[in-house]
Amino acid sequence: MNSVTNPYSPGAGARPAALTGRDDVLTAWETSLQRVSRERIDQPLILHGLRGMGKTVLLAEFRRRALKRNWLVAKAEASIGSKLRDLLGESLYEPLLEISRPSAGKRALQALKTALSFKASYDMTGAWSFGVDLSDSTGGGADTGDLNTDIRLVIRDVSAAAGEDNVGLAVLIDEAQDLSTEDLTTLCAVAHEAVQSGWPVLIALAGLPSLPQILAEAKSYAERFRYMQITSLDEAAAIDALQDPAAEEGVDWEPYALAAAVEGAGRYPFFLQQIGHETWEAAPKSPITVADVEVGIARGSAALDNGFFRVRWDRATPGERNYLRAMKLAGNATIASSEVASSLGKKAAQVSTVRDRLISKGLIYAPEHGLLAYTVPGMAAFIDRQTLE
Repeated sequence: MNSVTNPYSPGAGARPAALTGRDDVLTAWETSLQRVSRERIDQPLILHGLRGMGKTVLLAEFRRRALKRNWLVAKAEASIGSKLRDLLGESLYEPLLEISRPSAGKRALQALKTALSFKASYDMTGAWSFGVDLSDSTGGGADTGDLNTDIRLVIRDVSAAAGEDNVGLAVLIDEAQDLSTEDLTTLCAVAHEAVQSGWPVLIALAGLPSLPQILAEAKSYAERFRYMQITSLDEAAAIDALQDPAAEEGVDWEPYALAAAVEGAGRYPFFLQQIGHETWEAAPKSPITVADVEVGIARGSAALDNGFFRVRWDRATPGERNYLRAMKLAGNATIASSEVASSLGKKAAQVSTVRDRLISKGLIYAPEHGLLAYTVPGMAAFIDRQTLE
């Protein structure tokens, strides 16, 4: 069929044509947006789950819906070694430009001045220009060098500026598990103060299944945050994710073909997009048949092996790959770290450094003390397909 009209989007973070099965998450976000207009502030929303479940897509949807309500939105993606100060500062620049106008109110001008001081706290060589005179404005002071103080001031003043226009500030951070303990502790503390003080700000974080535990260890009151686990889609939502976009293009799926594609993708959102894309390319005409799906699964699996799985496998050293292979004994389920060590002929303490590096790289996580699991669904099967290196 026509590649131009192929409705499936397997790119990382790409919004699917049909965002199905996430009504509970999107309703929670919409409710929070509306509550701010009534000066009722909600706790941060934490999305956690394995890779490929669509957390990044959901954060992008949060951004889209907040912007639709004219909110200021700061969206960033953390990575190992990144700093909250830099991430937040740079992500605030664009929304602040939107309020930097001659007619800006007192709080907006104060926010701009505070943002300029915050920029200076991490980049003495760079400069922002908002094109307005701030000489007589209050604000500033977000360059003390104390992370908690500086972050608190800039979020307080920018959210107050948003409130001046009867909207709010949304702070969205993806891959939040990669932030340092200090950064997460600060973020939790500021979020807590925002709720207590009624600042018009909503914070949403997305990350791996380990994120709730990491936040709880950073600050005990993080246990009060709203946690939503993002898992594979249920069967009806998985079917809709494939069927609805095709129908928009006037293409049908045979029922057995749909069932085969959903099973082949394991109902994982990213895998559904990859297999849907390849099946569309393989199908000569409507309706899409089981034979088309068989080709699509084969091609989709190869694409996932060469991309989704390969980029993660290649990040591991030979020693780390041996550890990942040893974990394969439990398939995709959890396995005791002591059992992994035993299969390697070692004591747990002897391979703890390797385990910790894999956790740091986001390739595995510890769902409970002493237990390990892959962060990527289907990783065990991928490892099975690899030759010993």
